[in-house]
Amino acid sequence: MRSKAPLILMEQMVMLLVFALAAALCLQAFVLSDASSRRAEARDRAAAVAQTVAETIRHTGGDAGTALSGAAKDLGMDYEQGLLWADFDEDWNRTPSGEEGAYRVAAQGTDSGQTGLQTARVEVSRSAAEAEEADVLLTFDVSWQGEAG
Repeated sequence: MRSKAPLILMEQMVMLLVFALAAALCLQAFVLSDASSRRAEARDRAAAVAQTVAETIRHTGGDAGTALSGAAKDLGMDYEQGLLWADFDEDWNRTPSGEEGAYRVAAQGTDSGQTGLQTARVEVSRSAAEAEEADVLLTFDVSWQGEAG
């Protein structure tokens, strides 16, 4: 009569393999969930910052240049050659001027095509240093009534 020990050992090995595969799948699910959560949190923070910029631009009013430069002054952001921008670190704290951060909020005047209607595009992106390539988190246009003619 043969020993049943090799069969029991084989059964234990198969059970160990199944457990290891299940553990690997669970670990992968947790990692993907964490990455998705971080992206969603970044998008939420980006939306809040972009909304503040957009509302300040609208509140300042006037033509696009006046609105953007006034918003830059009110928010302590940089403004140069028609572009309003600010860089933020991973925790959404402002980085010193001239220092690139993990995220960039930018706004630039656009042509509305209608007299008296001013528009600007607000964009929040992750810097290329933080991701494989620059990743736009959100973009939207803001409009306000400017001086006619």
